Amino acid sequence: MPSEDTLTGSPAAPAPTTTPALPADGGDRPRTGPARLARLLRPLAGRAPAPPAPAAALHNMSAATAVLLALVGIGTLIHEPVLIPPLAASAALVHSVPGLPLAQPRSLVAGHLLCAGLGYAALHLLGSSPWTAALAAGVSLAVMALARTPHSPAAATTVVVVLQSPAPARFLPLLAGSTLLLVLAGWAASRARRTAPRYPVYWW
Repeated sequence: MPSEDTLTGSPAAPAPTTTPALPADGGDRPRTGPARLARLLRPLAGRAPAPPAPAAALHNMSAATAVLLALVGIGTLIHEPVLIPPLAASAALVHSVPGLPLAQPRSLVAGHLLCAGLGYAALHLLGSSPWTAALAAGVSLAVMALARTPHSPAAATTVVVVLQSPAPARFLPLLAGSTLLLVLAGWAASRARRTAPRYPVYWW
């Protein structure tokens, strides 16, 4: 029997269609538990660079440890504390991030010597105190930037000079020799392993 629409000449209404429900946020996030958890935790991983290969990490650790032990040996022979905390931080820069401007010989050697000089100047003008050390360290960071010798561990050398008041006639030559040894050790280590980054990028 003809439908009412056919008799009246009206077109038949289209069949209703169903639209799949979307997530509340309109996205297409996976609904599985582990995948959703991984997606939620992904921002917490940060944007830090990937760790080095185990062989590279072992190479860097061995080179840095060897030069620091050499500084301890030299200090033992001459009965002077050659190894000071700032030099350990300098060694970490040279062997971990050898391409940074902070790790280059100009910044390492000149930065430490410049900051030692600023420490002696502050010691002479203001005396030895934590207040003087903090002030001198802040000034040394600005001076290094202006001198194009940025090397953050050298600011700690300023603190060592102000708080410990070492004799400059012995401390400065030892500091210069130690920083040069760090540079030479970095240069040698970068050529001992074929795939290691070349150090230094520039000397001066």
